[in-house]
Parts: sequence; structure tokens; C-alpha cells
Amino acid sequence: MAATPESAHRVAPPLAGGERETLRAYLDFHRATLAWKCEGLTDEELRRQSSPPSTLSLLGLVRHMAEVERHWFRRTFGGAEVPHLWSDTHDFQAAYDASGSTRAEAFAAWRAEVEHARAVEAAAESLDATVRVEKWEEDASLRLLMLHMIHEYARHNGHADFLREAVDGATGA
Repeated sequence: MAATPESAHRVAPPLAGGERETLRAYLDFHRATLAWKCEGLTDEELRRQSSPPSTLSLLGLVRHMAEVERHWFRRTFGGAEVPHLWSDTHDFQAAYDASGSTRAEAFAAWRAEVEHARAVEAAAESLDATVRVEKWEEDASLRLLMLHMIHEYARHNGHADFLREAVDGATGA
């Protein structure tokens, strides 16, 4: 059973699974880790900025990862022309400013993008399916896209570790 972004329940990736199963599991593990880092906090605590003037906060990370999921799975792999969720100027950094956001708003957007991403990945014939990535001026595989997403979550979950500890002292991997 895969972890869901609605809960912080994390399922360890398989030690001997197939490639696609393992990539799915690692991505879901990192998605669940972000949710876990936010568990039990108020909207105000989730909006707490790391080090002003930086706008980075736990809620900002959730919003940013919604934008990242949307970009790679809807726009890039899916070819949809959809706007950014929190920017009229295509600015991924705008999502970090969660000063006017709520848990309900940010997590609803993130959950919707995660579910869409899962559906896109599941519908793909194989990890070898490719799509043109304009900013790289090359084709990239679904495999690379999933690895990129794991990298994005892992990097930002490191930020989430420090943000959560600053809010209430909670730590844990």
C-alpha cells in the first residue's frame, strides 16, 4: 500500500522491488515525509518563516511542491497548458510565500497535483516514455522525471527538517 499525501503514514520502499515499483515507492515515501513534517501544526506554525527576509516555511514547501508536481506531470509530461497555482508570472518561487495561505488551501492543491501525477505515471506504458523538455532542449524519460521528483522532495524535506525543529523542536528522519 502506497503512502498517501493525506496522512503522514510512510511506507518504506521495497528492498527488492522492480524498478517502477521502487521509484513509485520512493516518491511516495518522500511525499509522505513532507506531510509528516507538517503534521500537528497550526496554520500559523506552518507559515512561520525560516529566516526572514526569506519566505521559506513548511506551508511554502507544500505549495512549492504542488507547483513542481504540476509542472513536471501536467505541463511537461502531460503537455497541458495550465497556469501556475500562485503566480501570474510563471514564478515557482512565489509559492514559497505562504503568508496568506492556509493548510486546507495548500494541501488541497498539493493532494490534487499528487493524485494527477500518480495517474499520469500509471497510464504511461513504461519508464522509457519520453517527452521534450524545452529548457533542457532534449527529450527526457519518465524514469528521469520520477528521479528528478525524488531529488526535489529529498532536498526540500531536508529544509522541512530544519523548519519543523525551529517551530517546536520535533526531529526525526
